Amino acid sequence: MLSFTTNLASHTQIQVLPETKQVNAANETAATPATDEAKPAVSVTISGAAMKAAATEKTSNSDIDDSSLADNVKNLLKMIRTIKKQIAEKQAEMAAVMADKSLSPEQARARLSGLQSALGGLQAGLTSAQASLAKAMKDMSASDAMTTASLAMK
Repeated sequence: MLSFTTNLASHTQIQVLPETKQVNAANETAATPATDEAKPAVSVTISGAAMKAAATEKTSNSDIDDSSLADNVKNLLKMIRTIKKQIAEKQAEMAAVMADKSLSPEQARARLSGLQSALGGLQAGLTSAQASLAKAMKDMSASDAMTTASLAMK
C-alpha cells in the first residue's frame, strides 16, 4: 500500500506477468515463462506538489466535516465551495482569453461566449444550492444557523 506524504515524490511500478510459451510434447501442453525477468508495465510518479494539493483538497472541507451539522447541510456547503471554485476558474480563463493577443477578435469572442455560457450555468447552480441551504437553515437552531452561515462564507 502506498503511503502518501507531501515531502517526497511517490514512485510506483506495476509488474507485468511474464509471457508464456505453449509447449506441445506428446499431447501435453505446458506453460513455461518466456523470460524470468518481469518488466514494469506501468510506472506512476506523483510529485510532492500533487501530493500537497491532494492533502489540501482533503483538508479544505475538514471544517465542514468536523461540524455537528446535518449531512445534507454539509453536502450543500461542500457543493457551494466547489461551485465557487469553478466560477473563479472560469473567470480566470476569461481573463486569460481577454489578455491573449494571439487570438483574433472572432476567436476571442467565440471562446468568451462559451466561457460565459459555462459561467452562467455555474452561477445558476450556485444560486440553487444557496436557496436549498437557506431553506435547510430555517429549521436549524440559532447556533447551527450561525455555524452554517460562517462556513458558507469561506
